[in-house]
Amino acid sequence: MDMKLELVPVPVTDIDRAKAFYVEKVGFHADLDIQPTDTIRIVQLTPPGSACSIVLSTGLDGIEMQPGSLRGLHLVVGDVQKAREALMRQGVEVGEIDEHDQGIKYAAFSDPDGNTWTFQEMPWRSSEFSS
Repeated sequence: MDMKLELVPVPVTDIDRAKAFYVEKVGFHADLDIQPTDTIRIVQLTPPGSACSIVLSTGLDGIEMQPGSLRGLHLVVGDVQKAREALMRQGVEVGEIDEHDQGIKYAAFSDPDGNTWTFQEMPWRSSEFSS
């Protein structure tokens, strides 16, 4: 049975600030921004090239989490150095590149609420990415 992860809730305190960060600084696509009621807002954003999106929301029972509590989401990239430099040019603080066995490289960053993300480069997957 196939299963496809397609949406990950990211808990934030300010949806507009978080949306601006992910779209303007990290480069996610803004897919959806709706407010079906006075108490519900749903913003769906997708990393370029990804089949999985994130959702920033208010008023949705069942997915409420403490803002900033999400840890270790990975964004797989073809070149961690280029990805790191691109975010740093946008004013995002990105940690140093950490290299491990088999040439796997990581560089971590956080959103304005403290949710943590990691760029991950796996050399054997580099052909999956455009330059």
